[in-house]
Amino acid sequence: MDVRRLDLLRELAERGSVTAVAEATGRTPSAVSQQLKVLEREAGMPLTERSGRGVVLTSAGHALARSAADVAVALERATALWDEFRNHPSGEVSLVTFPTVGATLLPAVLTDLAEVAGLVVRATDLDPEAAEFADLTSDFDIVLAHTMPGVLPWGGRGLKAVPLLTEPLDIGLPADHRLAGRSHLTPADLVDETWLGVPPGFPFERILHAIEQQAGQRATVSQRFSDMRIIEAFIEAGLGIAFVPRFTSGTVPDSIVLKPLRGVASARQIVALVRPDVAERLAVRTVLDVLVARASRLEQEHAVA
Repeated sequence: MDVRRLDLLRELAERGSVTAVAEATGRTPSAVSQQLKVLEREAGMPLTERSGRGVVLTSAGHALARSAADVAVALERATALWDEFRNHPSGEVSLVTFPTVGATLLPAVLTDLAEVAGLVVRATDLDPEAAEFADLTSDFDIVLAHTMPGVLPWGGRGLKAVPLLTEPLDIGLPADHRLAGRSHLTPADLVDETWLGVPPGFPFERILHAIEQQAGQRATVSQRFSDMRIIEAFIEAGLGIAFVPRFTSGTVPDSIVLKPLRGVASARQIVALVRPDVAERLAVRTVLDVLVARASRLEQEHAVA
């Protein structure tokens, strides 16, 4: 069986439609369908069947798609061994990050990697809901994601999750707020405040729900933003309070104070998500190693501070 056709079958299993596979691989839908038909002849049994206006995998198709993933891992492992033999982690690595980590962690990472000849990192940013991070691994080699500790929205997807940081989420208040002098804050202190929230489905929302449960009443959320710069501007203006990441929010203005939250777990887990075959590439492993090292340094810097 042709490895490239096996890879198309795996893409169909992950993306769910011939059209999506065509868009991702730079082919026409008819070309994808033709290659899948050739693969069916090679396999000797139907791998897809009609479903409405599209196609779905048969049980044989699902089985072969899983085998295709194993083949992809083996091929990448062989390539990685050759790169290691040459001591040369070359090639292009695509990476997508959410904004706060992109601003705080990524510049130092890319500066370090600029010294590795032949390795090119192409980075961009997106800010999806927690459940959507796993889907991005179909289009990017490395996906920087965040979630609440113990919550794995990408579980069951067969992805490798490399831990980078467990980051406390403090309460951001205007410096002249009535609670600004406290050493720490509790759910009872906060539930009556006006909150600046995040869009539904974003990780921080779970902590606000926990505060509401502890206090026994609903909190008032006046506005919802995914961009921390907007949230900080609203805090400065006295328009509400919000969760602010302790390590990755950058330099917080003097007009904002950060206070730790007690009584409710208030932290997020930051990880790098990678497909198993992609994780075998020496270039990808090199980027992951630098991400881990820089995340550890960031955590240590804040511990000293």
